[in-house]
Amino acid sequence: MVLKVQVFGLNGAPVGETELPAQFSEAFRPDLIRRAFHSEASKRFQPKGAFLLAGMQTTAEYYGRRRGWRQIINTGRSRLPREKISGGGTGRVRMVPHSVKGRRAHPPKPAKRLIEQINFKEKNKAIRSAISATANVELIKARGHVLSEKIRVPLVVDDSFESLSRVKDAKKALDALGLERDLKRASEARKKRSGRARMRKGGYREPKSILIVFGEDKGVWRATRNLPGVNAMKASELTVEELAPGGDAGRLTVWTNNALKKLSENGLYA
Repeated sequence: MVLKVQVFGLNGAPVGETELPAQFSEAFRPDLIRRAFHSEASKRFQPKGAFLLAGMQTTAEYYGRRRGWRQIINTGRSRLPREKISGGGTGRVRMVPHSVKGRRAHPPKPAKRLIEQINFKEKNKAIRSAISATANVELIKARGHVLSEKIRVPLVVDDSFESLSRVKDAKKALDALGLERDLKRASEARKKRSGRARMRKGGYREPKSILIVFGEDKGVWRATRNLPGVNAMKASELTVEELAPGGDAGRLTVWTNNALKKLSENGLYA
């Protein structure tokens, strides 16, 4: 069954109809989407590990023999490795994990496998499922997006949207499409990060708002990059992280007509 949706112009008025590609017919699989999200997020992890000899570079040694050189037994002290002191004496406990300057019991190891692997077909199925979720009003509202009554998803705009190069023009077009309430939500919810995180990632936290998917970048990416919570990307470069931030599907998405053609003609994520 071929599904058709309206195509809107920059003024918010319908200018025609277009067919939805087969990717929008994929069944909703939240388990696959969450798995693909964790796989993509894990690729940014950096290996870390402790110095192999940390806490071990000491003269400390345990002498267990009775009535022997540097004996520790029957001296009223704990039977633990102690520093060697010139003249035959012993110093403080070292080396063991619970001692001062001792080694760690289970230090982080750089050989640990950090990336969560996922099958190629499984990942594509997750992307198709996330694409179909952008056409589900209940999932979009469950994510916290604010929709006006006139919006019908999936929201498709004319290809002239890809040629916008000014922020004010992109903002005007999105407002005409009835998305001003969600843009306002993202702008007002922008707040400073707490603690040490304020020194990282720009110091601010803002919710995800609209995702704009285009077929060819003629200036639209630059025009929308500074709008709070808005992201723009090519149809051929879609990821689960952008379609379903946090692994929760149903992001409010604006598709250009050219982007839908790219999905259909090139069989992307099939």
